[in-house]
Amino acid sequence: MSVENIDHPHLLGPGLATFAVIAASVGFGLVPYFARTLTAEGMAPHAIAFFRYAFAATVLLPFVWRARAQWAALVWGLVAGIGMGVGWVGYVRAVEIVPVSTAGILYMTYPVFTLLIAWLVFGDPPGRRAILAALMIVAAAALATSPDAITPDQVPALILSLAAPLGFGFGINVLVHKLAVLKPVVRIACISLGSVLGLLPLMTTTPVAALLPVTVSGWWLVAGIAFGSALVPQLLYTVAAPVIGTARTAIAGSFELPTMFLVGWFAFAEPIETAQWAACAIVILAIALTPRKSIRSVAANIAVEAEGRS
Repeated sequence: MSVENIDHPHLLGPGLATFAVIAASVGFGLVPYFARTLTAEGMAPHAIAFFRYAFAATVLLPFVWRARAQWAALVWGLVAGIGMGVGWVGYVRAVEIVPVSTAGILYMTYPVFTLLIAWLVFGDPPGRRAILAALMIVAAAALATSPDAITPDQVPALILSLAAPLGFGFGINVLVHKLAVLKPVVRIACISLGSVLGLLPLMTTTPVAALLPVTVSGWWLVAGIAFGSALVPQLLYTVAAPVIGTARTAIAGSFELPTMFLVGWFAFAEPIETAQWAACAIVILAIALTPRKSIRSVAANIAVEAEGRS
């Protein structure tokens, strides 16, 4: 299926669409592996974030140009992308020094930020189910970051990592409230471009040695994080989510979190305690309870919003 056909997702059957969402979630969940391995090679966290978004921004740039007449919506998308790109740097930094499972649980607090921003900025008060799901996620985060799970020297990195779900929550709100006039691919494109623009100042002030991989395997990892954890998963979500609906997309998409756990376990020999598994279960249950406005991911919001307009 070509990118041009992305506005006609029902060419997929429900079984294949569910598999596509799961595959996309695995791609998103592999981010900690790429990020920690590349930082170990000496790449700066913001350089990793830059390359993750740069590929999608470059490939999809023609779609932004075609939609230039809708410049107001494009500006909102660029601003959302800036927030998401800069915020993601904090997540990469956290993954570098804290257990992947702990960083993953904190990242999954983005529905809480989504609801707060929707209420305070866009005048969209949350419903009871959304509030219940948000409280469950806060409880899961508290469980995963208990004094027994982290050390005092890791606290600053964990606080900084909250910039990622904050930026993500803002991006979701912009998608829902401001980008409905854009086609799905254009939304992905302008947000990716905004992330690249937001990270450029940091790139220009960083020594070249910290911007690029130093090994051939490092370049393969850069390709993997750009292609396998950004562009392809976003497109899969965009195509598949309208086919299977919000509930199944949310549940299938939650496979990202246990994928993060398994990455930490297999790739970095990080033990997963009972508290982390319990937090994982709470987050997945909260995702299943979350109503339509708090879809599982940015790409899923794109797809379901497009379905609603049709």
